[in-house]
Amino acid sequence: MYYWFHQSFYMAKAFPFIGGWLADRLLGDPEGWPHPVVGFGKVISLGEKTLNKGNDRTVKGGVMALILVAGTYLLCERILALAGYFHPIVASILSGIGVFYCLAGKTLVKEVKAVFEAVDRSTEEGRKQVGRIVGRDTSRLSPQEIRAAALETLAENLSDGVIAPMFWFALLGLPGMMAYKMVNTLDSMIGYKNERYLEFGQIAARLDDLANYIPARLTAWLMLAVSGNLNKTDFVKRFGPAHASPNSGYPESALAAILNCRFGGTHDYFGKPVEKPYIGINERTFTTEDMLIAIKTNSNAELLMGLIVCLISIIIH
Repeated sequence: MYYWFHQSFYMAKAFPFIGGWLADRLLGDPEGWPHPVVGFGKVISLGEKTLNKGNDRTVKGGVMALILVAGTYLLCERILALAGYFHPIVASILSGIGVFYCLAGKTLVKEVKAVFEAVDRSTEEGRKQVGRIVGRDTSRLSPQEIRAAALETLAENLSDGVIAPMFWFALLGLPGMMAYKMVNTLDSMIGYKNERYLEFGQIAARLDDLANYIPARLTAWLMLAVSGNLNKTDFVKRFGPAHASPNSGYPESALAAILNCRFGGTHDYFGKPVEKPYIGINERTFTTEDMLIAIKTNSNAELLMGLIVCLISIIIH
C-alpha cells in the first residue's frame, strides 16, 4: 500500500502534462479564446517599434529577446509557485492549461487537411488556404507547389509546435515550455533576414536555432521510428543539413524519406526569390494519400513523444 501510494503521488506530477496534451488533441486552438502567444506578440511588437531604430540594433534586439525569454520563464515559475502555495491542485490546473496553450498538434493537422481540400476545389482557393500557414508568397503557386508547401510546413511545425515544446517541458517544466514559446514567437516575428529585421532580430533567430537544435533532430528520428523507416537515417543525415535553416531540414528530410519525394526549390519571400536546396531526389506529384500518410506519421510521432515525456515526469520526481 505504501509503495502504490507513493507511485500514485509521483504519477500525479505527469497529470498536468497529460491533461493539457489531451486537451490539445481534442480541442486544438479554438477561435476566439484568449491565448498567451497573442500577448507575447503584442509585447514583442511594442518592443520592436520602440527599439528597432538608430544605432546598435543588434544589441538592442538581443537584450530585448533575452529579457523577454528570461522574464517569461521567471514569471511562469512565480505564478506556479504562488498557486502551489495556495493549493497544489491549483498549480496543477494552471500547468495543464499552460501545456494546452503551448501545443499546436491538432491545429496544424487541421490546417494542412484544409489546404489539400481547398486545392482540390480550385488552385486559387488552395493558394489562399496555404497562405495561412506559410511565410512565402503564395499568389503564383501551382497545385503541386501548394501541396508541397503544406507538407513541408507539417513536418517543420511538428518540431516547432509539438515536439520542441514537449522537449522543453520534460527538461524545465512549464516555465521552460513557455520560455520556448517566447523564443519561437520572437523568431517568427523578428527573425527575418530582410532590411528591417536583419540586425534587430539576429539574436532572436540564433536563440531559436539553439532552442530547436535537439528537438528538430529528435523529431526526425521519431518520424522515422513510428513509420518503420529507421533504415533511412542516412537519408536524413544527407539532406537534413542541406536546408538553409540549421534545423528545419531534419524533419522535412524525414518526411521526404518516408514519402519518397522531393521538397525545396525556389520560393518568393517578401517579393524576392529565395533558392532553397532540394531535399530528396524523387520529383513526383503529391496526392491526398501523401497527406494522410504524413498526418499519421505526425500523430504517431507526437504520441510517442508524449509517452516519453510522461515517463520522464514520473521517473524524475
